[in-house]
Amino acid sequence: MKLKTFLVAGAALAMTGAAASAATLDDVKARGVLECGIGTGLAGFHILQDDGTWTGFDVVVCEAVAAAVLSDPKAVNYTTTTGKTRFTVLRASEVDMLARTTTWTFSRDVDLQLAFQGVNYYDGQGFMVPTSLGVSSATELDGASVCIQTGTTTELNLADYFSANNISYEPVPMETNAESREGYLAGRCDVYTTDASGLAATRATFDNPGEHVILPEIISKEPLGPLTRHGDDQWSDIVRWTLNALIIAEEKGITQANVDDLKANSEDAEIRRLLGSEGGYGEMLGLDNDWAYRAIKANGNYGEIFDRFLGPNTAIGLQRGLNALWTDGGILYAPPFR
Repeated sequence: MKLKTFLVAGAALAMTGAAASAATLDDVKARGVLECGIGTGLAGFHILQDDGTWTGFDVVVCEAVAAAVLSDPKAVNYTTTTGKTRFTVLRASEVDMLARTTTWTFSRDVDLQLAFQGVNYYDGQGFMVPTSLGVSSATELDGASVCIQTGTTTELNLADYFSANNISYEPVPMETNAESREGYLAGRCDVYTTDASGLAATRATFDNPGEHVILPEIISKEPLGPLTRHGDDQWSDIVRWTLNALIIAEEKGITQANVDDLKANSEDAEIRRLLGSEGGYGEMLGLDNDWAYRAIKANGNYGEIFDRFLGPNTAIGLQRGLNALWTDGGILYAPPFR
């Protein structure tokens, strides 16, 4: 009798878990719109355009997911979040996912019960100063005032670095990147610190970017990527494998321009699986088999997206570096699609 009760209870628990795992996907399909949390604005990553729409390196991750799930990359509502509000907004189910330069850490993953779905940018924290300050190394910043965004890993990294080097600093807390930018330009602080990509993006918006230098020290690991809530494995799989699909597409030479031809004619087995020409991989996610094809078709592969928003020919001018494919000397790598 006890065994029977246990089995029934276990079956009920399993059914509850299965229902919970599909909750976000069901909600997104029912409303016909993906709710995505992004930043408040950072050149290259999340850009508010003149017509009121958003674009950028992180924003197109949301578009890829919307294309995969809803067959429409523009079926996205964006909620801007700060370093302080982003996790509250996600945990309160006000958004379905976050894509806004957020670092994957132990405490965020485990204590806050958030699920990081891979890395779309490998970064590290750096420092920017006016060239007029005459500083060439972060070790020369003793006594400097430092603009820093609250609610970010940069606060803790900054304290650790200055303590380890036995130098002091005066923190000047700011809520958003825009506030930090204006405070730094207004001379409210000597130094601005954030992810090195963020420093390059911010400097690119200055009237005289040559009057500011990013110091050589990188003081932390900042793996940035999209995230979802714990407890919804199906939705996590969808977001993770959408990002993976963009990376695999670059590995396989699939572009926005040739994806249709390769879907119809490629003899490469992994390409055919990825683009839905064979196998039932979409069904495993609760989607149709063209989900990855649509995600790639929306904005291209990872390399195309990087070049469009962050690469050497943009105002930000970032090299691929660690974010090059593993076959090109970087560490960007997606699991096999099989």
